[in-house]
Amino acid sequence: MVAFGKKLKERSIEEWQEYYINYKLMKKKVKQYGRQIEVGSLDRRHVLKDFSRMLDHQIEKISLFMLEQQGLLSSRLQKLRECDDALQDEPDISQISNLREAYRTVGQDLLQLLVFIDMNAIGIRKILKKFDKRFGYRFTNYYVKTRADHPYSQLQQVFKHVGLGAVVGAISRNLHELQNNQGSFLSIYDQPVVPLQDPVVDSIKNAVDRLTRSTNFLNFMAQHALIMQDEDLLILHEDQADQEEGRYHFMSLLLNLANTFLYMVNTYIIVPTADDYSMSLGAAATVCGVVIGAMAVAQLFSSVYFSAWSNKSYFKPLIFSSIVLFVGNLVYALAYDFNSLALLLFGRLFCGFGSARAVNRRYISDCVPLKIRMQASAGFVSASALGMACGPALAGLLQTNFKIYNLTFNQETLPGWVMAVAWLMYLVWLAISFVEPAREPEEVHHTSQESNSADQDGNMEKGLTKQLLLAQEETEHDDEDDCDGSEESAEDSRKPANSFVAAYKLLTPSVKVQLLIYFMLKYAMEILLSESSVVTTYYFGWSMSSVSIFLFCLGLTVLPVNLVVGSYISNMFEDRQILLASEIMVCVGILLSFHVVIPYTVPQYVISGFIMFVSAEVLEGVNLSLLSRVMSSRLSRGTYNGGLLSTEAGTIARVIADATITLAGFLGQSMLLNVTLLPSLIICVGSIVATCFTFHSLY
Repeated sequence: MVAFGKKLKERSIEEWQEYYINYKLMKKKVKQYGRQIEVGSLDRRHVLKDFSRMLDHQIEKISLFMLEQQGLLSSRLQKLRECDDALQDEPDISQISNLREAYRTVGQDLLQLLVFIDMNAIGIRKILKKFDKRFGYRFTNYYVKTRADHPYSQLQQVFKHVGLGAVVGAISRNLHELQNNQGSFLSIYDQPVVPLQDPVVDSIKNAVDRLTRSTNFLNFMAQHALIMQDEDLLILHEDQADQEEGRYHFMSLLLNLANTFLYMVNTYIIVPTADDYSMSLGAAATVCGVVIGAMAVAQLFSSVYFSAWSNKSYFKPLIFSSIVLFVGNLVYALAYDFNSLALLLFGRLFCGFGSARAVNRRYISDCVPLKIRMQASAGFVSASALGMACGPALAGLLQTNFKIYNLTFNQETLPGWVMAVAWLMYLVWLAISFVEPAREPEEVHHTSQESNSADQDGNMEKGLTKQLLLAQEETEHDDEDDCDGSEESAEDSRKPANSFVAAYKLLTPSVKVQLLIYFMLKYAMEILLSESSVVTTYYFGWSMSSVSIFLFCLGLTVLPVNLVVGSYISNMFEDRQILLASEIMVCVGILLSFHVVIPYTVPQYVISGFIMFVSAEVLEGVNLSLLSRVMSSRLSRGTYNGGLLSTEAGTIARVIADATITLAGFLGQSMLLNVTLLPSLIICVGSIVATCFTFHSLY
């Protein structure tokens, strides 16, 4: 891996050398401050003041140069505009071609400026992080808080590239008008659906997307997958692109998405009938919490070994997953005829050991080409949402009762039988169609170190493009490259975490808060979904079909809500603002769900449930997006990666929630709702308070 200081020197434009951040000087000053503080010649206050002044000077130098270059580009575009106007009166094919090349030349120069901004933004992020790490301060929080929202902020100029949008728009619009349409002059505004096939514009778009947070629907959906785009280069080198294409196989991707869909169906298909199944075996209705949660308990362990297994293969773990899920569902269905609650729990536990979502994510991260990885990530989330909706709906259709050779097929056992058949069919399809991607020799012989930067480079698990100060600074794999003697070696600092303990040590306060939020939303959603059958039967006398319809409608809200948030709300507000607002709305939904007023009505339960569920879905996307930005690069690859940590946090939340339902059942069904909602409320309030404390660090 290349140290950032060396990378900055290699990628800098020679004639612009003096305008780049003086990273070497800043790094030396940090070391100098450390020595002076140790001998007592400087105090903390003086260090903060001097470092702030120096960083302000560096950012001002960068900003003024950016403005100067924007002005030069604008002047050139204005002259080209005058030539274009002249050609409209007397069109000339050769002159139009020359004009098009002139616009492309300006586009290439603009691309250089975008690379310049990007390298400086990375340098600013890294030196701030280095300062915080060396002295144990929260200087980044202070610096962002005081500079970001100031009306004369030069930090905004660098990180939000103010003014460049007009230059990008001018180049794109004029090239679009001149592209194979001499005489027609189509506009990008009139014909937004007509793609502009121009490599310069594509490169500029990639660069701008990397510098700004993306707000379209696909990107917002892809955030839920916690699969990050490769940020090491603005554009993949040709050999890297060819390597990715060689590893990619469409049918294999489809099989991974199908696995995701079927697993989510498998998880939620039993929710409407779990209480009835428990009662038919002589247990209390609230034992459904243990039945539903058994799958999550096993997933705590399966996530780890599947994550490790995917270092060596994708095909074998998927085969193993399918077999385990087939057997688990078969045992679940047979528990009825054996009249065994233990067999029922064993079947669900066995299903949890077949959770291959870590493999599905890893395949998208490692094998899907960068240009379609966003769509694949969005497909992963959509498959999960669709499975979540289809599970309860399918359960509602399985209302029958018959026997074949002493095997009972009714609404309790049919979910197991149907899923067993589905996994058997999937297993056959998998064996016939899956193609194991080729692996580099380094991957095969050194899987303990995971993939190198060309494979991973910050690709493991959710939130796509990053923009601001704490935005996944370590995806460059060099943030510790320049540690001094008092810090860990550069080699050690780039290694992925090799245990949960090592991973935990890498968690900053911001990351811990985001994991707490993820825990909270998964806990609240699990309480709502898992106890829905018991609560609605007790208060409203709902049938299994009514419960299925309610859960199906909840699941159907996922895609429309994310469409609205990803396409509109994200354009108007920052992620951290949406995060806090969503937490508050989850809290409101929980408060409205309490049984305080007698009688407890259907509208109160349904409305509060929808508010809680929808807000939690919005919160999940934004939360995982922010999590990907503030997480160390050492957690972006390897077995114990950030995706595994978030999965484990969510799974633990589900286990605790399901256990809470069962334990609360001993107090009686009349107390179940309020007792299970109380922990949700406490955790939610705690997460809101924690968010407020770390709000500025999420800029």
